[in-house]
Amino acid sequence: MKAITVLPKGQFDIGDMPRFGLSQFADRFPAQTQCPQLQVSGDMRQEITIGPELSELPQTQVVADFHCVTTWSSLNLKWEGVLFKDVFEHLVQPLGMPDKQARFVILRGQDGAKTSLPLDDLLKSNVILATRLNDEPLSMAHGAPLRLVAPDHYGYKSIKYLNRMSLHVENPGYRPSGFRFMEHPRARVSFEERGQFFPGWFLRYAYRPLIKPTARLFANAAELHTGKTGEP
Repeated sequence: MKAITVLPKGQFDIGDMPRFGLSQFADRFPAQTQCPQLQVSGDMRQEITIGPELSELPQTQVVADFHCVTTWSSLNLKWEGVLFKDVFEHLVQPLGMPDKQARFVILRGQDGAKTSLPLDDLLKSNVILATRLNDEPLSMAHGAPLRLVAPDHYGYKSIKYLNRMSLHVENPGYRPSGFRFMEHPRARVSFEERGQFFPGWFLRYAYRPLIKPTARLFANAAELHTGKTGEP
């Protein structure tokens, strides 16, 4: 008998995972999708760039559901790559020597998108820097060449095309990609932290009508991009 998946409050199973995000990023694409590279800066002794070293760390798999803040979910996705915890402990700490009090992390993608999470949340055992999805190389649509995946948090924390990260002792004046009400500092699914200033249940009804037009916008932009570049 097939197990029944109990979805979090306000979520529904959309089936295949669409390319999705804030509408202003629909026609923004990464400069390159073949070579994962991560620049790390902030309150640390030495700024560093991590590239080939990622492939030298233990490779792992994380099977998890993906929950978009707009209320759709894609279930049982298999991500492959390296744990954020391993990257931090084996590369960032010894090479960059971040301030021991640094707990605020800003994450940025090649397309200009950005988000933030507490370092303690990123160090959980299911947070992965993914290079593969469902036994295939990560596609442009889903964040190639490197995507952060934090399953306990809404999808906007799992930033696509990750290429920069900065660690700070205190918030250095970070501003989210969208309106402030749209981004919660932690965005934990289990607490329905969809955003700020409004209860999670209210934002369900505000966001859900946007799903189909947003998915269509992103799909059309990707189709045009593929036609111009030949890159899927």
